[in-house]
Parts: sequence; structure tokens; C-alpha cells
Amino acid sequence: MGNIEKIEWEKKYSVDVEEIDIHQKKMFELFNQLIDMKSSKTDIKDCVNVITEINEYSKLYFSTEEKYLKKKGYPDFHSHAKAHRQFAKISISLRREISENEDSLTLDVIEEMRNWLINHILTRDTLYIPFLRINQYIEDSKKKN
Repeated sequence: MGNIEKIEWEKKYSVDVEEIDIHQKKMFELFNQLIDMKSSKTDIKDCVNVITEINEYSKLYFSTEEKYLKKKGYPDFHSHAKAHRQFAKISISLRREISENEDSLTLDVIEEMRNWLINHILTRDTLYIPFLRINQYIEDSKKKN
């Protein structure tokens, strides 16, 4: 089990919606915090608190994103929302595992969870960017007329 690199938020993760980008940045920060804590052998209870925070914050983040997509009538909305619930499941079961066995919180597990998020942003979220842009374009051109 080696060390994992912390990940800084970059423009490539942006979905062109400031509110959602801010949520992404916060999630990255929480994961980086967790990596630091785990690497520096912080008390497991503190680590669990950060996992709880990741879980809670992801709800806000995902529901914000879903609100945008639903309002704009994103055609792939349901499968996108379903993917979000998958993350919640991973996060909740991880917390349960740790409460039963503290050693189950490994850097690998943290990395896997974080990679799920990064992968989701780069594959699923980028799919709705053009949709939202076109939508915005249409809205803007209606205002001009």
C-alpha cells in the first residue's frame, strides 16, 4: 500500500456551472484532507468524521447538479442520478465497514472512492456540458428577440 497523490482541482474538471464547480472543489478538498489524515495516522474517529462529511456534502453537491439537469430537461437524467446514488452507497458501506473494523480504511479504499468521483466527473458530467450550453444559447437568443 503506497502513498496516493492528492489531487488539485483543475479547469478540466469544470462543468461550466460555477455552483457545481465549487462543490467539486470542496469534494476534492475533503478527499485531500482524508488522505492527509490517513497518511499521518490520525485517530480513526476523525477520519470517519471526514467520511461522514464527504457523504453529507456529496448529497448537497449531487442534488444541486440534479436540480440543474432536471430543470433543463437533461435526457439522461435518470441514469445520471442513479450513478450518484451508487457513490452514496459506496460511502455509506465504507463507514459501516470502518465501524466494524478500523483497518478497513486503507489509502486504497480512499483512492478508489475518490477515483470514482473523478471518473464520474470526467465521463458522465462532461456529457451534459454541451447540453447545458445549447440550452443556455437557446434561452439567451429568446431573450434577444
